[in-house]
Amino acid sequence: MNQIQVVLGHLQKYGTITSMEAIEKYGCTRLADKVLKLKERGYIINTVMMEGTNRYGDECRFAKYVYRGKRGEE
Repeated sequence: MNQIQVVLGHLQKYGTITSMEAIEKYGCTRLADKVLKLKERGYIINTVMMEGTNRYGDECRFAKYVYRGKRGEE
């Protein structure tokens, strides 16, 4: 199974994914690229910008991808 399939499976099962989850669970370091490729294949994935704290205690922003289904299946 390639990383695009793994990311899609995660989104279908859990509904959302962040870069940190993708790195920790699947070793996927280029999540935005995988999401773009899924969008090009007709999957509807929204990007929600989140605010949080990094491991150094600094405030940061990160993307959370939200799965909405596939075009034609609405």
